[in-house]
Amino acid sequence: MSHETDYQRRVTEIGPTRFLPTTAIEIVREVTLTEPPCHAVFDFDGTLSLVREGWPEVMVPLMVEVLRATGTSESDGELAKLSLDFIMQLNGKQTIYQMMRLAEEVRQRGGSPEEPLVCKQRYHDRLLVRINHRREGLRTGHVAAEECLVPGSVDLLRELQSRGVALYLASGTDEVYVREECDLLGLTPFFGRHIYGARDDFQNFSKQMVIERILRENNAAGSRLLGFGDGFVEIDNIKTAGGTAIAVASDEKDKSGRPDPWKRDRLIGVGADVVVPDYRDARTLLDYLWAYRRAEGVNPPSACPQA
Repeated sequence: MSHETDYQRRVTEIGPTRFLPTTAIEIVREVTLTEPPCHAVFDFDGTLSLVREGWPEVMVPLMVEVLRATGTSESDGELAKLSLDFIMQLNGKQTIYQMMRLAEEVRQRGGSPEEPLVCKQRYHDRLLVRINHRREGLRTGHVAAEECLVPGSVDLLRELQSRGVALYLASGTDEVYVREECDLLGLTPFFGRHIYGARDDFQNFSKQMVIERILRENNAAGSRLLGFGDGFVEIDNIKTAGGTAIAVASDEKDKSGRPDPWKRDRLIGVGADVVVPDYRDARTLLDYLWAYRRAEGVNPPSACPQA
């Protein structure tokens, strides 16, 4: 069984960072690889997909409603702040963990909470109402996939594949929704059978388990692993495995091309090597990561095995 740990800041101070010329790619610590990456793991929501953008605006009111029912004297504003704080503290983990925390808060106020799985389903039902226009628009073709993707996502995935990198998707959102929304966005061909999401038996799924399986089944060193994510879990897991972590500090609402400051700080805090707001400069980013090809005195790198 696997339990996802809570956010713990591991990096309290960083030296000067730099940006790759004419880009928003921030190098937090220089990446020097002696062999090419062979495997890349992606988070989904906020990292590739924007279908669920605005989800906190659904989760917070639900939690306020549940906490209000305990008879607490706290104002709705106080409950909303409390809820948002712990929702974002747990962001990146499976949704069930946020509902488990809600149950703890209900008990602390003398209430009898619903089962977290029941509350999670209530949240999903409400979220689907909010985002149904996007899903239906994608399904009917009235909404272009690019409108619901982090800018440059498809170019990045294509470029990684062209370099022989095997792609994997590991999301804290329920797998049934992840697979459906991958189809709607046209991303399934990039990942094939390697699409993993949360399950009701949540202790038997985690992003860490996916990463460990990738390395074990491919007899691969962690140094040949890339990770892309806007949540702390995948960044932390990639660094623990010895891989290179690309923090995606995406501006989900406006797609401004500027990094979200809160995400940036949070992901640097768990060891991110590079920060990007999106993938508009995907080729520049990958050229930087593959820079060993231009290094003098380095033996030719061993190619990735065929997936």
